[in-house]
Amino acid sequence: MMGLSAPSNRVREQVLALIKSGEWAAQGKLPTERALADRFDVGRRHVRQALDALENEGLVWRKQGKGTFLGQPADPMGDLAAKITGETNALEVMEARLCIEPELAALCAHRITDDELARLRHLMQRQFEAGDAQATELWDGAFHRLIAQCARNRPLLTAFALLDKIRSNATWVSIRAKARDGASLAVTHSEHLAIVDAIALGHADAARQAMRDHLDTRFKALQGEIAALASAEDRKFFAADVDT
Repeated sequence: MMGLSAPSNRVREQVLALIKSGEWAAQGKLPTERALADRFDVGRRHVRQALDALENEGLVWRKQGKGTFLGQPADPMGDLAAKITGETNALEVMEARLCIEPELAALCAHRITDDELARLRHLMQRQFEAGDAQATELWDGAFHRLIAQCARNRPLLTAFALLDKIRSNATWVSIRAKARDGASLAVTHSEHLAIVDAIALGHADAARQAMRDHLDTRFKALQGEIAALASAEDRKFFAADVDT
């Protein structure tokens, strides 16, 4: 990654690999900087720089005096999301995303900074280059999360965080992974590029439409996967209206 020394970038890649492996998923917290430095046999400065990079990418967050944690800070909507997960389905969540994320993209087009735009392009490329389903999910989530954050609208961000928490359900993640293949990933990259280009130009209407087009593509792919693979019981859980 640009801006990191070779040792710091190596630590970043090692930490990223461990995040993807799920080693720290249960506790949601990374070891201390000292422990990571000992594990990777580097100075703490390199660990700190690597964690800075991962934090900028939206993959970890830190709280002074508490440590470094996976993902994003807990949102008060987390408990609500856990309750709603059992009362909704994947297609309803996609419908809600189609209502919210195009507007987030439009606001982002007016409010994103140059540094944030560079990060967004980096996340887009990482998602395209991801070598497995878990990495694809990781980078795709970070890409959409950064757009939501850069919209700088707290109520909309809270709504997005609620949906993001719901869609992190492991079974739903596996269904989304099955709906992706080489061709669909190429389409996703093209659609992500259209979103980023519109945001970069400050064209809110174009960013809104590009996000809507992208989510509509994923919505249709999800419908097809559920209809093709889900059992009758799964279909009831994931989508009450798979034939619509």
